Amino acid sequence: MRPLRNPVIQGLLAWLLARWMAFCFATIRWTHEDQDKAEAVWAKGGGALAVFWHSRIALSPACWPLDRAQPAKALISLSADGQFIARAVARLGFPAIRGSSSNKDKAKQAKGGTQALRDGLKQLKVGALAITPDGPRGPAREMAQGLPLLAKLSGAPALFIGLSCKPAIRLGTWDRALVPLPFGKGAIVWDVAHWPEDGDMEAVTADWTERLTAVEARADAITGLERV
Repeated sequence: MRPLRNPVIQGLLAWLLARWMAFCFATIRWTHEDQDKAEAVWAKGGGALAVFWHSRIALSPACWPLDRAQPAKALISLSADGQFIARAVARLGFPAIRGSSSNKDKAKQAKGGTQALRDGLKQLKVGALAITPDGPRGPAREMAQGLPLLAKLSGAPALFIGLSCKPAIRLGTWDRALVPLPFGKGAIVWDVAHWPEDGDMEAVTADWTERLTAVEARADAITGLERV
């Protein structure tokens, strides 16, 4: 049996990961760029989409201040690995909505796409929804249309978040995911967009892909992390 399918082992590892993340976030020297864009969204309240590429999911709780930002939930896949991540981020104040936004043409199939869309729209009426638009299986930095669709249907702004830290462990996963190490340098870079009136889905998806990649690349430039 895979270890992550054992609920006891999964719970222990999730607790350890959450404690490790919190320790790293507290000791990293953070640089924030264009945070005024996020502050305006937080001050207004209501729905908001917190968007970052899948490889930076272990850094994501550092970008959302629970004391002044909207309450947030994270859209996390239904896989066993997704359950492990869901339990870890929940311990840091971000309960999960289970499902996937990545299926471009399979929204009604398994993986909870349809229910995740409903639950995501419900969450966006009251708070923020964190989403990795290339997850859960990639390809890396290729945006599925679930994110633009949520923005179009909800009217919520999309906050593009570039996250980086150095030093970090880079895993051998499909997205080359980062795991933070303590006492290093970190960066959080922001951009914001709304679904444009009469917007074209493919054009918006391409534009938002470029903008999300740009803030991540800028964060990596600040920390000196090598791009892969």
